Amino acid sequence: MKQQKSKPKSPPKRVLRLPDLDHTKMSVLNTLGSPQSQRAYDIAINDFTACTAQSHGSHFNKTVVLRYRIQLEAKHLAPATINLRLAAVRRLAHEAADVGLLSPDLAAGIRRVKGAKRLGVRLGNWLSADQAKTILQCPNREVLIGKRDRAILAVLLGCGLRRSEAAQLTFEHLQRRDDHWAIVDLFGKGGHIRSVPVPDWVKTAIDRWTSAAKIESGCLFRCVTKYGTVWGDSITEKVIWHVVRRYARQSELGKIAPHDLRRTCARLCHDAGGELEQIQFLLGHLSVQTTEQYRVASNPSGRL
Repeated sequence: MKQQKSKPKSPPKRVLRLPDLDHTKMSVLNTLGSPQSQRAYDIAINDFTACTAQSHGSHFNKTVVLRYRIQLEAKHLAPATINLRLAAVRRLAHEAADVGLLSPDLAAGIRRVKGAKRLGVRLGNWLSADQAKTILQCPNREVLIGKRDRAILAVLLGCGLRRSEAAQLTFEHLQRRDDHWAIVDLFGKGGHIRSVPVPDWVKTAIDRWTSAAKIESGCLFRCVTKYGTVWGDSITEKVIWHVVRRYARQSELGKIAPHDLRRTCARLCHDAGGELEQIQFLLGHLSVQTTEQYRVASNPSGRL
């Protein structure tokens, strides 16, 4: 009588406890080339571990991630924010499985957790030409901090820089090319390097600030103390955020973010006759489809 062959036992699933994610988190961050992406994923992973810390002894699996998504939705966060957090968690599962800390089955289950639905196109805010002039005239140009703030607003509105790019702007970036000023070899998002034309009125605002601040090298923008003196050798992105929000309130324009001034730059350039490819180059978009989203979101009829 033939003996029935027993089925081979499947190997036990490798599980990863939530408190042991630090090493995997560093692996995830090291795979990201952009400092902005590293910062966003670091915040997302820390938020995930903090929100699930109360579940002592919990394993990193699909159920835990689903519970985390429910918590995010309960906070009424924007779909884009929820999806970014979940993308970081999925990347965490992928790296953990890749180094053998997590079973591929568990990692696959985590990657199948769906994100929040995004309805329509996120519009953001665009300023008209008159509104742009209003916010630009708000800083008091008789004091040092007002000169600096006007130069910051001018760079965002006239050159379409991201706030991270404006914070890192140096004297070396400003060069004269073909009888025009330009920001040369600007290192932007995704490691993309571009050159940006600088309108004369933007250069004038920068010169008034740097002349009053008596700085000739290094970063263009510096902190200003309450006594009206320059302090430090740079500013942070958060300073630029507060500058924009302060003058938006003074102009009664509502909640305007630095990226809204970048959108406004694109819109005004298009209204002046700029082609889509020119605006793509100005903003540093790797894909023209990204620039096209600015156009569609701003005005479905075809105007930025």
